[in-house]
Amino acid sequence: MLDTIIKNGLIVTESGVLPEGQSIGISDGKISVIGYDIPEGLGTEVIDAQGAYITPGGVDSHVHLAQRNAPTGDNWEAGTRSAVAGGTTTVLAFASQTKEMTSLFPVLEDYHEKSRGQTYCDYGFHFVLTNPNESILRDELPILAKEEGITSVKLYMTYELYKLSDRQLLETMLACRSLGLTTMIHAENGDMIDFLIQGLERNENTAPFFHAIAGPKIAEDEASYRAIRLAELVDAPVLLVHVSSDGAMKHIRDAQTRLLPIHAETCPHYLFLLSEKLANEEHDHFHGAKGICSPPLRHHPEDLEALWRGIANDTFTVFSSDHAPTKYDHPQGKKAGIINGIPRFSKIPKGIPGIETRLSLLFSESEGCLPKDQARLSLARFVQLTAGNPARLYGLTAKGAILPGYDADLVIWHPKNEGERVISQTALHHSVDYTPFEGMPVKNWPRLTILRGEIVWNADENRVTGVKGFGKFIKRSTGRVLVGKLGGLPAGMNEGERDLWKPKS
Repeated sequence: MLDTIIKNGLIVTESGVLPEGQSIGISDGKISVIGYDIPEGLGTEVIDAQGAYITPGGVDSHVHLAQRNAPTGDNWEAGTRSAVAGGTTTVLAFASQTKEMTSLFPVLEDYHEKSRGQTYCDYGFHFVLTNPNESILRDELPILAKEEGITSVKLYMTYELYKLSDRQLLETMLACRSLGLTTMIHAENGDMIDFLIQGLERNENTAPFFHAIAGPKIAEDEASYRAIRLAELVDAPVLLVHVSSDGAMKHIRDAQTRLLPIHAETCPHYLFLLSEKLANEEHDHFHGAKGICSPPLRHHPEDLEALWRGIANDTFTVFSSDHAPTKYDHPQGKKAGIINGIPRFSKIPKGIPGIETRLSLLFSESEGCLPKDQARLSLARFVQLTAGNPARLYGLTAKGAILPGYDADLVIWHPKNEGERVISQTALHHSVDYTPFEGMPVKNWPRLTILRGEIVWNADENRVTGVKGFGKFIKRSTGRVLVGKLGGLPAGMNEGERDLWKPKS
């Protein structure tokens, strides 16, 4: 007995679009069957996809919700409401340790308390490690992975309150490698950036645009190369997050060519926006603060094109939003960067909203909306980047694919030529007061978002139809290495050398 049948759609998988005429049968929140002429039962709900594409529900593996350092940002309710309205059915957000914390268990309980019963979509946590002491690496991470299903950590190479030394990076990579945890790295050279900030401020160059000058591509390129070399030393798979530069991408591509397990992520703002946005004075001298994020937006159209090549040629493993918003018109939001009436870019909270617009922006550049010779990516690649790869990389075993046995998390798009819209803050569902993509046209938008068989967004009714609290916490398994392989040796290292210095298990 099926609860729901979705018919008249074009089902998209990582292998391509399935032959026309097949339907999806759903029961108990799971996909039960895919095939032709699926029989209806008494009370089976039938959803007509009207000839539109059906893709897996989006998995956004890099979002910031209810963060201590963003008091005006999205909480779990607003962020996940915005997610489902944009076709995302699972998010992974960050439970952040601070330097003085010597245990992760209080961090976990605090973040559970903030999210419990608040979400419109399914969710999980990454840990941000800022004080990876021996007890955490040896005793706590194994328990948290096995019992709590938190199987990923994020490490920083910049920001005084977050950054780790190279020694700490090595020790943490090695511990995570032994447990099968996914290690994410924010790769920017913090000393370079601090040096440039001091020089810019000394010369009174403090307007929002100078944020792009303070974080040049070379700072990301150097740190990315260093992170890859550190990971190579200890034979650890890593993911470099929010990659924004062609130089960093080249280091990643070179490593992947040598079969190193180096994964990469990029985000919508690095494909669509340039640093000129930070100089926008359309409304006032501070308006460019709406585009401040890290790494910063880059200067030239060629920078965007380079990253689009990384989308097309498989350099990038995942495509995430890095949704890290704060309100613009608020003294604790972006306007915290106005000190005594003077804009100071270094005090402006970093991060921009993007959880709701992520899928539509990328789908608009795919073969789902454009002729094959004009599209920047195939539909199969779209599914891989936005659902399949993040699900596998982060151990979401029931997510990211349209297959029997998987959660019935689906996006039904509009039929061709019916889903066009212009992105507008007034139509979005987050709690912040702007979108950096204001006025940008997209060629399609999710018509229906389905989470575990339930319609949670209905564009026909122009409303979120899901309820707060329907989303559930997902305990994850260990992730998979999707790029390269383990076991390689750096140049000049003999077989067995690692055994001479690795900790005994």
